[in-house]
Amino acid sequence: MSHHNTAFHQLLQPLSRHDFERTAREHHVGQKLRSASRWDQFIGIAMSQISGRQSLRDIESSLASQRHKLYHLGAKPIARSTLARLNEQQPAELYEAIFYKLLQRCSVRSNAHKFRFKNPLYSLDASTIDLSLNIFPWAKIHQSKAGVKLHTGLNNASLIPEFVALSDGREGDLIQGRQFTFPAGSIVAFDKGYVDYRWYGELTKQKVSFVTRLKPKAVYQVQKSNPVRAETSVEYDQVIELSSQHAQKQGAPTLRLVGYNCPESGKHFRFITNNFKLAATTIAAIYKDRWQVELFFKALKQNLKIKAFLGNSKNAVLTQIWIAMICYLLLSFARHSARQGWSVQRIMRTLQVSLFERMPLWALLNPPPLKPEKRDPQMRIPL
Repeated sequence: MSHHNTAFHQLLQPLSRHDFERTAREHHVGQKLRSASRWDQFIGIAMSQISGRQSLRDIESSLASQRHKLYHLGAKPIARSTLARLNEQQPAELYEAIFYKLLQRCSVRSNAHKFRFKNPLYSLDASTIDLSLNIFPWAKIHQSKAGVKLHTGLNNASLIPEFVALSDGREGDLIQGRQFTFPAGSIVAFDKGYVDYRWYGELTKQKVSFVTRLKPKAVYQVQKSNPVRAETSVEYDQVIELSSQHAQKQGAPTLRLVGYNCPESGKHFRFITNNFKLAATTIAAIYKDRWQVELFFKALKQNLKIKAFLGNSKNAVLTQIWIAMICYLLLSFARHSARQGWSVQRIMRTLQVSLFERMPLWALLNPPPLKPEKRDPQMRIPL
C-alpha cells in the first residue's frame, strides 16, 4: 500500500506555509515565541473547528494523542495555557490576512451560477454572532445583548465568501458593505439595510449593477414605462428618478423599478436596480437568489465553532472566527474535488471522524456507492 499523508495535511495543502510564516512575523507583538508558534496555534484551533473539539483541554489532549501524525504538518502539541495566552496576546489580524491570501491564491473557477448572464453575481449581507453579555461585556450591543457582526459578500457561483469583515455588533451593515470593492461588471444583491443613494451612484460609476428593494416611503417620479409580458408575474417595469431632496443631494442615479407579484407567497415586491438590460423576471430572480448568503450563515454557525469560544477577550474571539473562516475556505475548496452534490456540511461530518486518517482526500470524499444487501429468498420474516 502506498504512503499517504493524513486527510488533515491534504486539506491544508492550499495554504502556503511560507506565506503563513512571513505574515506571522509581520503580525507579531512582544517577545519571541518559544514554547509554541503561531502555526501551532493555527493547527490546534483549525483541528478543533473541523473535528468538533469544544475546549482548550479538548484541543490539548487531542493533539497529544496525535503527536506522531503532527510531524508531517510541521506542528507539535500545544499546552492549553500556551494556546490561551497566544489567543489573548497575539494579533488576530494575522488570520484575517491569511484568509485573504488563501482566497487570492486558490480562487475556485466553479460552475457558473444558474443564470444565463456571465456577470459575477454576489449576495451581500451581515449576520450577528451572539455572545453572552456577562462574559463578553466589550461586545455590548444594548442592555441585554452582546455580539460581533460578520459582513459577507458571497459569490453565488462558487458559494465562497470573497468579501469578509468583522465589526462591532452595533455598527450598521452599510459601513462595512460600502468598503467592499466588487469587480466591474458584477451584480450585487442586498436588502434594504444597505440603502444609501450616494453609494448607489458610486456603484453605477464603478460599473457594478445592484438589485435591492425600494424603501416603502421612497419618493420618485416615473420617467418611462416598459412593456410587460402578461404571462409573467411582473406587474410593471419602469424607469424612475428618486425625487426627494435627500436623494437629489446624495446624487442618486436613474433607476429601474420592477413590481413583482410572487406566485409562491402572493406578496408584492418592488425591486430597484441600475441594470436596464436584464429581463424584469431575471431581476426578481437575482434578488431571490440572495437567499444563498443566508444559507451560508446558517451552515457556518451550524458546522463551525463560533458559538462557544476559547477565550473571553476581543482578540481571542476574533482569532477563532477568522480561523473558522479559513477552515470554511479550505472545506469549500475541497468540495470542488468531492462527489457532486456534497455540501460543506457533509464534508465536515466525514472529516470529523477521519481527520488523521492516512488515505487520499479525494478517495475519502468520493466513497464507492453502497452495494445492496443480498437476502436469502428462503429467509422468513417473523410475524
